Amino acid sequence: MADKKKITDELINFENLEKEERDLQDKLNEFILLLNESKLDSDNVKDLKHRINTAIDEKLRERQLKGVRKLVRAEMDKLDQLDQLELMLKTNHFDSRDLRPVKFTQVLYRGIKAIIGLLFVTLGFAMIIMPAPPYFEMFTIFHFTRDDGVTLMDLISLIIVAVGIYIIFKSLFNLKQNE
Repeated sequence: MADKKKITDELINFENLEKEERDLQDKLNEFILLLNESKLDSDNVKDLKHRINTAIDEKLRERQLKGVRKLVRAEMDKLDQLDQLELMLKTNHFDSRDLRPVKFTQVLYRGIKAIIGLLFVTLGFAMIIMPAPPYFEMFTIFHFTRDDGVTLMDLISLIIVAVGIYIIFKSLFNLKQNE
């Protein structure tokens, strides 16, 4: 029963695919007819040709990259996966330009994280430099002189500075992203 339903679903998907292909062919024939009837000059034809070729190349790259991503996510033996990847790389040309560009939101997110890190660093140094009231200083861990030394507040401030520096490095130099 499940096999029969699966076969039926696959036939429906195939019919939908065939219908989409027919629609595309009809639109293409209509486009060719419009081109034949139009009075375009050579510059417009070159521009149109470039736009069509760019769109087709983009669609091909997108499908190739989807195939590679699907292969990487597939749960199969690593050697088989490597063999299939080698075959894909032999038959398709991939370039670093094929990767999708960095999204504006990702850049904005990293920038906000870097700003937060800078605020942490500034806050930490301000806590060290600015004098604090005696009741806020808690107690001194190491004395330089009788009236001066490293307090617990200074150590907390250094921890805040270290966290800020960590956030800045993590946001700016985190090149590997698993998406």
